[in-house]
Amino acid sequence: MDQPVLGFIVGGVQKSGTTSLFGYLRQHPQLATPSVKEMHFFDDETQDWSAPDYRKLGSFFSEDAGRGIGFDVTPIYLFWPPSLERIKRYNPGMKLVFIFRDPIERAWSQWRMETGNRSEHLPFHLAIRQGRWRLKGLDQTDPAWRVYSYVERGFYARQLRRLFALFPRENVLLLRSLDLLRDHQATLDAVSRFLSIQPFPPLAARTDHLGRRCENELRPEDVTYLREIFYDDTAEFSRLSGLSVSDWPTMDQSRAVEG
Repeated sequence: MDQPVLGFIVGGVQKSGTTSLFGYLRQHPQLATPSVKEMHFFDDETQDWSAPDYRKLGSFFSEDAGRGIGFDVTPIYLFWPPSLERIKRYNPGMKLVFIFRDPIERAWSQWRMETGNRSEHLPFHLAIRQGRWRLKGLDQTDPAWRVYSYVERGFYARQLRRLFALFPRENVLLLRSLDLLRDHQATLDAVSRFLSIQPFPPLAARTDHLGRRCENELRPEDVTYLREIFYDDTAEFSRLSGLSVSDWPTMDQSRAVEG
């Protein structure tokens, strides 16, 4: 294989600020921005993965993109089971960036997106309960897992264990969406150090796709229900990642959930 087109990948998680991060990345002079935010290359189940055509990756970049470091921002990669193995095959030394959000807030935001797209017809309280049966018995590469996985995507510890079984810890940068929102320049400094590129220039704060506060819309009993589901996994995620979760509503009942 020729020199890899991609120098790094932002692989998750969905509804955690990846659009804002993409907006910042595209303003760095040493990076080559793809024509779309989400390539969905490594989760493409129509491709022949016994002989993947990596030339498709080059089609996302202009001819002069060779002067910069190419990247892909596709949030489903951490969650989609085969994606990480495919990335490793493409480049075992790939640098990977993941940004995380409280799993209850993430689930609620995903449901709002899917209802807005008319891909979901169930109310949230049913989607996170009986609605999970829509995934039962289906292979985890079935299209239903892209839409109805409000709860399943929030088990971050499970996903990190799979990640760290494939890639060395030094190849992975883990971030928090709250930190990107509160002090984006410090988060971008961490990204530039990780990628060994020059610091980002001073950039205006971005809040792409930031939802409105929704504590009056999300039922307290649904928050309690999801806290019980996510609590242990979130605590383990904190141990595995080294990231603080003390200000996440899953762990702090005094905090309201935001959309």
